[in-house]
Amino acid sequence: MASATPFDRDTLLDLTVNAIPLGIMLFFIAVFLLVNPFGSDPVGTVIQISIVAVTFVALFILTYVSGKAISKSERELEEKGIAGVSESVGADDAEDETVAGELETGEADGTDETTTER
Repeated sequence: MASATPFDRDTLLDLTVNAIPLGIMLFFIAVFLLVNPFGSDPVGTVIQISIVAVTFVALFILTYVSGKAISKSERELEEKGIAGVSESVGADDAEDETVAGELETGEADGTDETTTER
C-alpha cells in the first residue's frame, strides 16, 4: 500500500540539505520586495527578483526530482531484497574481520605468506 507522503523519513533528511539555500533565497526575495535596497527602478527590481526566483524554482524542482529518484531506487533495492550497509546490523564488524583476515593470510596483497610484525 502506498503511503500518503511521497518521501520517507530518510529521504526527507537527505533533501533537507537544500532547505537552507531555499530559505536564503526566500529571504532575499522578501527583502528585495519589502525594503527595495537598490532604488525604485522597476526594471532593476524585476531583474533582481527574477534571477533569485528562477534559481529558487530550479532548486525546488531539482530537490523534488532527486527525492523521487532516491525513493524509487530505495524501493527497487527493497524489492530485490538488498539491504543498505548502514541498515544491516554488524556490517562494519563483519567487514573489519574480513579485511583483517585477508591481511593476516596475505590475500589482500596477493601473497600467501602469513605476516606478523614484532
